[in-house]
Amino acid sequence: MEFFTVSLINGTIYGLLLFMVSAGLTLIFGMMGVLNFAHTSFYMIGAYLAYSLQKVIGFWPAIIIAPIIVGFLGVVVERVFLRRVHKYGHAHELLVTFGLSFIIAEVIKLFFGNYPVNYQVPASLNFAAFQLFGTDYPFYRLMMGVISLLMFGLIFLLLSRTRVGIVVRSAIYRPKMAEALGHNVPLVFMGVFGVGAALAGLAGAVAGAFYTTNPNMALELGVLVFVVVVIGGLGSLGGAMVASILIGLISSFAVGIDLSAADLLAYVGAGDWAQQVGGLLTLKVSSLAATIPFALMLLVLLVRPSGLMGEKE
Repeated sequence: MEFFTVSLINGTIYGLLLFMVSAGLTLIFGMMGVLNFAHTSFYMIGAYLAYSLQKVIGFWPAIIIAPIIVGFLGVVVERVFLRRVHKYGHAHELLVTFGLSFIIAEVIKLFFGNYPVNYQVPASLNFAAFQLFGTDYPFYRLMMGVISLLMFGLIFLLLSRTRVGIVVRSAIYRPKMAEALGHNVPLVFMGVFGVGAALAGLAGAVAGAFYTTNPNMALELGVLVFVVVVIGGLGSLGGAMVASILIGLISSFAVGIDLSAADLLAYVGAGDWAQQVGGLLTLKVSSLAATIPFALMLLVLLVRPSGLMGEKE
């Protein structure tokens, strides 16, 4: 019961963190069709900016200002780089953002070194929310989950209940009609990209204090957020939330399961045979935890290519 409860809570919180990072990519990738490989680099910039600012202006102002700066950087990237190569197709966008991610990583190393920085949860937030089976559960971890849920609610309301959302969706699905109605479509795209980058920056500013802030944090999370977007369905905010929670739970439960296929086959008398065969039959589930999200993505693509909640072509 303890394993189930702790894994359920930790997996949910980890899933909500994944959503915080992938929400911006869902907007950019799903709505604009831009393969932004530098998205988690914005996440890393948010963490480093918040780390630097909190020493001067305090923690709360830092996690507000850092995403704004990251959003502005996203606007500059879209205006200066991506808009110039957009007419050449997705391959050029991918190469530009791929190169940009390397440049950002090297700039971070140049200013902060090749080691983790001492970005920690402030003392005022570093306390136990409750006790779980005799162990203190960090309040900050719960706070990250609440911020993620608030982010989901605000984006959903903005896109589905406001005039801004109508303009954005019309610019994406009917750009010529939107331009005929007097809307500046390139400006809308630039704004969407900036908001997506700001969301990644907010995730980095919040999560960087709890997890390790280091120059490899973008690389560690980069591929996984693309997996979330693909499983959830391109452009589907709800799909990204479902996929994030699903991956978080699967990863959390998998790392605690010390069983292999050979152990299960032992119940039907085939354990010795499985041990002799070896290979995948003797691998522990915990050792496969990192690969399970990718296996899930392959399964979803085979069964439902548009993703769990993506729109069919």
